[in-house]
Amino acid sequence: MSDLETLKSRAVAAVDGVADELWDLALRIHANPELCYREEKASGWLADFLEKRGCHVERGAGGVPTAFRAEVRGGGPGPTIAIMAEYDALPEIGHACGHNIIATAAAGAGAAAAALAGAAGLPAPGRLLVVGTPAEEGGAGKVRLMEAGVFAGVDAAMMIHPYCRTRLTRPSLGLMKVKVEYFGKAAHASASPWKGVNALNAVIGLFTALDAMRQQLRPEARVHGVITKGGQQANIIPEYTSAEFYLRAPEREYLGELRRRFEAAAEGAATQTGCRVQVTFDPIIHDPVRPNLSMTELFGQNLERLSFPIDAEDAGGAGSTDAGNVSQAIPTIHPYFRIASEDVPNHSRAFTDAAASPLARTAMVAAAKALAMTALDLLLQPGRLEAAKAEFARGGRAG
Repeated sequence: MSDLETLKSRAVAAVDGVADELWDLALRIHANPELCYREEKASGWLADFLEKRGCHVERGAGGVPTAFRAEVRGGGPGPTIAIMAEYDALPEIGHACGHNIIATAAAGAGAAAAALAGAAGLPAPGRLLVVGTPAEEGGAGKVRLMEAGVFAGVDAAMMIHPYCRTRLTRPSLGLMKVKVEYFGKAAHASASPWKGVNALNAVIGLFTALDAMRQQLRPEARVHGVITKGGQQANIIPEYTSAEFYLRAPEREYLGELRRRFEAAAEGAATQTGCRVQVTFDPIIHDPVRPNLSMTELFGQNLERLSFPIDAEDAGGAGSTDAGNVSQAIPTIHPYFRIASEDVPNHSRAFTDAAASPLARTAMVAAAKALAMTALDLLLQPGRLEAAKAEFARGGRAG
């Protein structure tokens, strides 16, 4: 058995050794859902776990209180591999995207690397980082950490994500977020409605216009939103309404086309109702995930080593992630692990339940092992990392 294979076997054993503790942590995070940038408990528990295992932990990384960076040092200068952890939840439905599993799989991989390192450091030059990235659900935490330099010097990054299938890759969409506000004029809704200007009619008109617009959008594009303020009381003509929307497309260029058409629809609804409109786009655009087949192949080989099955491709739609922005800066992979049956979608209450199920535990343990082994491949086989970087430099095309 080669030195690398021996180290991989030791990493697998190390994950098995902390599996119960990881699962307890996953259930604790699941039972205490925290929204973006408020993940004080989860980030603290994860940092404590990694520190206890021997990692050098920086809390509040990048000036973000609920971020952290845990480091396992190697035997001298060399590449840096980052494993990303997410741990924020969704409003009202909790961990319906399984971020408790993402977090503990990453922590398990970090613990395995720390076990291999011991007092002497990893048996290879370089280092492994576990980067705690808050606020994936609407806060673009990874973008903020990138801007703060937390990923500076990182050669490659990876993370896993729960899903209803196990897949090495899936498509993802770029994302723009936008807030729309309509300003009208209040009046008595029964005695003198003609004296008012109805801002609720404007926002409803926008939704109607978008429904019509979808007929001519590309099939993979998405436009969806919610009314965040619809009025005060039924007997008052609403003078102010607001709504939030997500615009999604596979490329930034088509996002620009969606933006142009969205703004025209918003202005049209204002003209129809006599309201004034204000459209505010979030300055951060979520990029689509840029694939890296070189790293994906390594990850798949390590899943095969674990005899962990990969499911057939599904015909479902795609979501968005701030990991896409990382993938546009450095070689990155974002594989998916089954924690639920195929009829259970992410962002549902059933998926929340699945994130605390025995299947989720199985996925967490396998993912931690595969992340650790893939990190070892990249640290101990310079040619593998160079292949990933060369593919990235070619624009994501394998050689």
